[in-house]
This record gives sequence, structure tokens and C-alpha cells, in this order.
Amino acid sequence: MYSLLITLATWFQPEASGSGSAPATSAPKGGSGIDGSGGLSQLGLMVLMAVVFYLVLIRPQQKKQKELDGLLKALKKGQKVRTSSGIRGEILDFKSEAGDEVVLLIADKVKINVLRSSIATVLDAQPAEAEKKS
Repeated sequence: MYSLLITLATWFQPEASGSGSAPATSAPKGGSGIDGSGGLSQLGLMVLMAVVFYLVLIRPQQKKQKELDGLLKALKKGQKVRTSSGIRGEILDFKSEAGDEVVLLIADKVKINVLRSSIATVLDAQPAEAEKKS
């Protein structure tokens, strides 16, 4: 990985590789004294850094958020879930007209209301039908 970054840096900045024939202290040829390739190479490095940043950080987070949204939309009565605070329970009902609250049964005769967005994972994919059969 490190060698790839070095190769890319020397590709975008050929004057840093030391292959130039003019010494660094000599005055540039031409009247203006400004070399236009410096800004272009810096722009190229910034674009490369933005692409790497997107691929490493932003895209995986967006994918994880889409999976969580799909999980929250697919919740059904009878599923066993775990909230983000670590409470485990079985979904009994959905409250409010928007369905953004869930009633969880966490122990015998102990029910709590939690927000749908606080549910982190589904513990078993099948509703409580499997327990009824056995």
C-alpha cells in the first residue's frame, strides 16, 4: 500500500522523483517563473484522496444504513429483537399511526414501549411459530 502511494505521488509530481536535470536552486527557464504542473498534481492528489475516502468510509456506512432501514421496515409481531441499549424482547404490537413505537415483552407481564429506530438486531428470523410447533 505504501509503495502504491509513493508511485502515485511520483506520477503526479515528477519533479519530486529526482529525475529532472535542472538543480532545485536554479532559476526556471522562461519569463514568468511559474510552473503550471504543480497545481494540477495537487488537484489530482486531492481527487485521489477523495475517492479513497469515499470508498473506505462513506460507502460502507451507507450500505450498513440501508440494511438497518430494511430490517426496521420488515419487523413483524412475534419476532425476538435486541435494542441498541441491550434489552431483549418479543414484539407484541406496534403503537401510533406511523408505527414508530414498538411494544416489547421483556419478561412475564412486563411490557415496554421503545422506538422502532432503537431496535438494533433481530435475534431470530422466524416469528414465534417455531415455538408453537415444538
